Amino acid sequence: MANTSTVARGAGSSPAPGHRRNKSGRAARPSGMPNWSIPYLLLVPGLLVIAGLLLYPMFQLAVMAFQKVGLAQIRGTRPAEWVGTENFQKILDNEIFWSALRNTVAFAAVAVSLTLIVGTAVGVLLNKLGKKMSLFVVIGCMFAWAVPPVAQGVIWRSLFDAESGIVNWALNLLPDWLAAPPVGQESWTGTPWLNDTIPLYIALTVCVVWAGFPFIAVSVLAGLKGIPAELYEAAKVDGSGAWHTFRKITLPMLKPVFAVLTVLSIIWDFKCFSQLYVLMNGPTNRDGFNLSMYAVAEAFKPPQKLGTGAAISVVLTIILLIITVVYVRQIVKQEEM
Repeated sequence: MANTSTVARGAGSSPAPGHRRNKSGRAARPSGMPNWSIPYLLLVPGLLVIAGLLLYPMFQLAVMAFQKVGLAQIRGTRPAEWVGTENFQKILDNEIFWSALRNTVAFAAVAVSLTLIVGTAVGVLLNKLGKKMSLFVVIGCMFAWAVPPVAQGVIWRSLFDAESGIVNWALNLLPDWLAAPPVGQESWTGTPWLNDTIPLYIALTVCVVWAGFPFIAVSVLAGLKGIPAELYEAAKVDGSGAWHTFRKITLPMLKPVFAVLTVLSIIWDFKCFSQLYVLMNGPTNRDGFNLSMYAVAEAFKPPQKLGTGAAISVVLTIILLIITVVYVRQIVKQEEM
């Protein structure tokens, strides 16, 4: 057993060379390390992971967009051929690209707007409920948000089924003046929702909004909890109505929250793929393609053209970056004003 005097001498011994102890007795940083470098050193592990999982694949995708890559190149029997901007020229000259771009932008505009509106309304409702009821509703909503995208597509594909779907069954229960059957049909049974472009995107919008609004609602609820109650009490004393209070107090206070949620929703809905793939039953309807579906169809449907698919993906990424940068700059300008 160590001698107590030895332990005392060890406890009081000087720190290792290059280290100091502060007043609290803790070892200080190495004397040669400047203060500004510590945060950057802590970021290195995360940056390495991001570089390996995100930046390197994006670099490879960008390189592939300027090459001719097919089945022979995948097998390794032929080297990839450098074609310059030929892949981009092909997709820009193809009418399917412009149709897919229209579908992508229109769907994202509608889906993002509805998701934010429904999520905000639910978030405000949750803020008005008691703790137990609010917790119950939050758990119920999060079940929808936790469903994987492929499962979301399977669920709503069954609900919009032409013969046995609940959507057609529910529409048949409504009076004709409220939901008249399609022209030439006595009822909604047999209506092919998922065959034509507009009904297909109606089903996709419902699917995406159903799965996306819980995240918006919980985020808005968290933001509402941070607004001082004194502001609402003062507005109530001044005779402000509910809508006026929401516009003048709630919306301005939640601007940072809505900024982040809007950017995330735009990114998610612009690159929506899994739900559309399941609802469409694969890349079968070219008129219903969005940019993500078009990229996959070009890259993997025989004959495989991975270079063209990569070019479409690069264009989609550039569009998202432009939208995000413009939107964030507008937010920063508003904050400065």
